[in-house]
Amino acid sequence: MELATPPPAARAPVAWYSWWLMPLGLGGGTVAATFMSSERISVAVAGVAATAAGTVCVRLLLRTRAQLRRTEDAHRAAQAEHSQQWQQHVAGLERKFSTERAALDARLTEQARTYETRLSEQARAADERLAEQAAAHETRLAEQAGAWQERLDHQMAAVARLADEQLPDAMRRLRAGDAIDDILPTVEQCAKVGADLQAELRKVLRTALMGVEAEFDRSTSAEQAVIGVGNRIHVLTSKLRGRLHEMQGEHGRLPSVARGLMELDQAIGPADCLAASIGVLGGSDRPGRQWQEPQRLLSVMRGGIGRIKDFHRVQLRHLPELGVDGGLVDHLTLIFAHLLDNAARYSPPTEPVVVSGKEVPNGVGIEIQDSGKGLSEEKKREAEHALAGTSPGPGLGGISEDASIGLRVVGALARRYGIRVTFADSPWLGTSVVVVVPHKYFGPLPTAAPATQAAPAAPAPPAAEAPA
Repeated sequence: MELATPPPAARAPVAWYSWWLMPLGLGGGTVAATFMSSERISVAVAGVAATAAGTVCVRLLLRTRAQLRRTEDAHRAAQAEHSQQWQQHVAGLERKFSTERAALDARLTEQARTYETRLSEQARAADERLAEQAAAHETRLAEQAGAWQERLDHQMAAVARLADEQLPDAMRRLRAGDAIDDILPTVEQCAKVGADLQAELRKVLRTALMGVEAEFDRSTSAEQAVIGVGNRIHVLTSKLRGRLHEMQGEHGRLPSVARGLMELDQAIGPADCLAASIGVLGGSDRPGRQWQEPQRLLSVMRGGIGRIKDFHRVQLRHLPELGVDGGLVDHLTLIFAHLLDNAARYSPPTEPVVVSGKEVPNGVGIEIQDSGKGLSEEKKREAEHALAGTSPGPGLGGISEDASIGLRVVGALARRYGIRVTFADSPWLGTSVVVVVPHKYFGPLPTAAPATQAAPAAPAPPAAEAPA
């Protein structure tokens, strides 16, 4: 439907374009009247012809004008009708477009809702699949981690067993004299670890035992050499002290000579004590000097007093009249010497070291009290470790340069004979050391035993003995 094309009634009639005929006719008549030479045509005829032509033209012009007015009115009416039809058509198109648009919007909304629902379902399904896959993956990872952890636990258990059980047992057997090739085949490995790890652990054990064996050989040679040197020094000092005692008997009537001999005897005492200590720390099984009969406990204590530098500061209060077994005399003298030396060294030089003893239910107790500052908790722990032989040390017998050799010697001898040594705070703000020797090392004194002291010792000042 072409609404933009005007209808035929709206077009101008052909007579509208004939207005030019009148001037054309007048002009043509004039030209004809001018150039005609015929005598038969007169001027009147020409005028009539021109008038007639003019009349016809005017008539045509009027008719054309009226026709044009009618055409214009018809064109306006048609245009108004056409405009109304066009507006109605546009309104119909707008209503149709609105209806179609509303339908399209509703359809689009429904499709969008459907698509969203479908997407939600797909997303929910995807989430469920991902959750299932993640759970399965986590389960697999947990199983793998559990398997690896179990394997690692077995490996750690195998390594811990090697460190805690197998290596110490192999070292004990190595110390007992077993060869490395005899020890390794009897070492049971963990069956839950791989063969490669078992081979590596066995290799580590073999390497460690080879190093320990070499170190044992070196340390054994060194200990034997040290023990030999200590024993030779101990023999020399014992012979020297014996000769000094003989000279004291020969020249004791001369005060100056006797005093010099006593000073020499006192100077040799610490050296003799150190030589005996070297043998003990080296692991010597030699029990020391032996006596056939029990010796008085007082004489043993005086022997220990004679081996320290500050012997004059020791006060003996009371000791039981008992005899010490001859096999223990030398080592018990060494124990007393080291404990008295520590008490004198760590107390003021003007204060005495008091010694007393009595029989107790589990043996004979000897108490050594000093007047020093006492032991702190840290120092007390160090002393207890030294007595127990558990403190670390790279040197002979586990000692280092700054270690307390005396306490280590006392601890080694105490463990050997079952002697108990404890530290406590003294009532005089010092330290009290209690030595409890079992009953089995004591007995009654022989009836014919001389009253003089049996153990060699330097003369000590008179001891003030009082009942305990």
